[in-house]
Amino acid sequence: MAYQEMANLYDFLMKDAPYDDWVTFTEVILKQEPKRGYVKVLDLGCGTGQITCRLASQGYDMTGVDISESMLAQASERAIKEQLKINWFKQDILHLEGLDDYDCVISYCDVINYIIERDQLERAFFGIYQALKVGGVFIFDVHSMAHVQNHMIDQVFSEVYNDLAYIWFCRQGKREGEMHHELTFFVEKQGLYQRFDEEHHQRTFLADDFISLLNDAGFKDIQVFADFEQQPLDIQSSDKTGDRLFFVCKK
Repeated sequence: MAYQEMANLYDFLMKDAPYDDWVTFTEVILKQEPKRGYVKVLDLGCGTGQITCRLASQGYDMTGVDISESMLAQASERAIKEQLKINWFKQDILHLEGLDDYDCVISYCDVINYIIERDQLERAFFGIYQALKVGGVFIFDVHSMAHVQNHMIDQVFSEVYNDLAYIWFCRQGKREGEMHHELTFFVEKQGLYQRFDEEHHQRTFLADDFISLLNDAGFKDIQVFADFEQQPLDIQSSDKTGDRLFFVCKK
């Protein structure tokens, strides 16, 4: 299950997320080649449109894609409220259709970690490659292997607010980098707390594995960054550096 009832709570739960850092990182990468004029951007796994709308407000021609209708409804409402013209599409990243000629494709907030099989990743990367113009750039982030192993697996996270509480178990999967997230929410409605549960399945791979699959899809000039830093990492040490890895890949 991917962000169904949770969509109504997502923005509250993510209120401290560093959205502006994602936007800044994107613009830094795109402005490295100003003559190319990166303007048409595809946001895969756009969620409630926080990053999509921020980039649109900076003048980028944005398209948002998500598999969750609930998330897209929140995103559309946000864009209307902010008077932003953005195209929204309900699609699965593994089966992109009718999306091409983009200067840039982004996929943030560990969306790519929801693709748990190597062949699925290869299919997704190939579809993204096809969506880009020649010379276009694909930017995405994932949990680093060190972060998954040291800070997520077998951990329990919880928060209690006035009208909301949740508990989140992160259990180890059978394979390296694999996680099963079991979330239980209690939401206050008219004086009573209603419970709902969601399960999320994620997996991360070593940086070399991502790079190999990206190369197979046709990408080149691949760089890896950590935690919004603007200096690329040495690939050999990237799996032990930072919690969130960013991949920047050219077509």
